[in-house]
Amino acid sequence: MDIEDLEPRKQTPKPKDLESLGVDQLEEYLAELQAEVARVEEKIAAKKSYLSGADAFFKS
Repeated sequence: MDIEDLEPRKQTPKPKDLESLGVDQLEEYLAELQAEVARVEEKIAAKKSYLSGADAFFKS
């Protein structure tokens, strides 16, 4: 038996039900998602910058 068999599997979140939301709620939800995308893009840029700095250091 593998140790991974004992751990609970991650459940993929179900998409939010958009049918029950009004226009204002949909716009608010979209703004939240866009803010999260921006946050992820910033983190990706920071990690790429870090990696390129590390590559430059070790190639010297």
